[in-house]
Amino acid sequence: MVTEQYVWGTGRRKTSVASVRIKKGTGKVTVNKRDINEYFPVDRHKGVVLNPFKATKTLGGYDVLVNVRGGGISGQAGAVCMGIARAMTKIDSALADDLRENGLLTRDSRMKERKKYGRKGARKSFQWTKR
Repeated sequence: MVTEQYVWGTGRRKTSVASVRIKKGTGKVTVNKRDINEYFPVDRHKGVVLNPFKATKTLGGYDVLVNVRGGGISGQAGAVCMGIARAMTKIDSALADDLRENGLLTRDSRMKERKKYGRKGARKSFQWTKR
């Protein structure tokens, strides 16, 4: 593999970070050296990952290599989606309008709220007794 052919994109979601490389090809998607169907067995997560291709009508037009770490499956799928969308805009800037229209270039900034002292979780408190 020659790295000059690939275009890089980085995606983030919750605590997941995805490094994505794409190039023109047959539509093969590899996540952490495994096939997409093996890594994301749930159809909803596969749909999230392939969303940038559906939005730009280029499904099956690019080969994708992904390294993703951190977080859970749902966060990783969102990170991969954003990484693919960013890399696609580097390949063809005309696709940016379709991707932005579907909200695929915007970083989802929602994070888990931290646990506070004196409480059971972020918001839940211990049971209050009057007497």
